[in-house]
Amino acid sequence: MKINRFIIGLFSMMMSLGFGAQFSLADYEQEHSYAFSSSHGCCEEMMGHHAHSADHLRHLLKHHKEIGLTEEQVKKLNAIALDLDRARIKSEAEIHIAERELLALVEDETTDLSALEAKVKQSEMLEVGLRMLAFKARRDALAVLTPEQREKGEATHEKRMQERMSGHGGGSATGAHH
Repeated sequence: MKINRFIIGLFSMMMSLGFGAQFSLADYEQEHSYAFSSSHGCCEEMMGHHAHSADHLRHLLKHHKEIGLTEEQVKKLNAIALDLDRARIKSEAEIHIAERELLALVEDETTDLSALEAKVKQSEMLEVGLRMLAFKARRDALAVLTPEQREKGEATHEKRMQERMSGHGGGSATGAHH
């Protein structure tokens, strides 16, 4: 039993240090539950780099009047946000499955190390794909905006962050970017 915990801890450390994995085997062991979290884009620490893209889209849509977005731009941004959510949900499910399959391989002491390595690589490539989807969504969203709207979007974001930092925005400095 201790060797399994050691292997799980070792893989978790390798994944988080070597690859920046979003889901670690240690998390699964601690949870004792395989239910998906209900983070819905609120917690960047849990969701990784794609959270920033989703937060950026939410910010643009929430402040569309201040930024001066047209109705057509709002429709395009909503479509980008929906596509990102769909892709994120599918990718996160695939990552969860790969991580659970990896956990099963780790727990089977007869599993060849090359099979473990292949499963780790599969999981990491899924994470890479998810990150790339988020980067693409952010670029697609920015392409919808004019340079002036980009500046206004950044200015409203900075204003909201300053309000949060000073305690006047109803949120915390560590909260999500809206």
